[in-house]
Amino acid sequence: MPIAAVPEPAAETEPGRTPLTLHLDDVAVEGLMSELIRRADGSGPHVLPDELTRLTGRELEVLRFVATGATNAEIAAELFVSIATVKTHVARVLAKLGLRDRVQAVVFAYESRLVTPG
Repeated sequence: MPIAAVPEPAAETEPGRTPLTLHLDDVAVEGLMSELIRRADGSGPHVLPDELTRLTGRELEVLRFVATGATNAEIAAELFVSIATVKTHVARVLAKLGLRDRVQAVVFAYESRLVTPG
């Protein structure tokens, strides 16, 4: 049986709202469950938020380093650039993403799944 929505009798619902019961076939249930599991465990393709498309490749790289707690000096050494260049990249990342400071950048990087724990 394909997906079908059937109105339920008005028991224990908010006034003016009619609940629906979905009758799903086994294939639909399997597909929904596998999608929920995929999203929960982080497997499968992940599309980055549109905000990250505003950043250059180097700015994304710097944001990843910032998210791991690297200092400007550590980032500079890793990327073979000056500390001033790193500061410029960090400032541009913050401006382009509308973030106030490095702490917000770290939170943004994790929430957008640009970086993941571990």
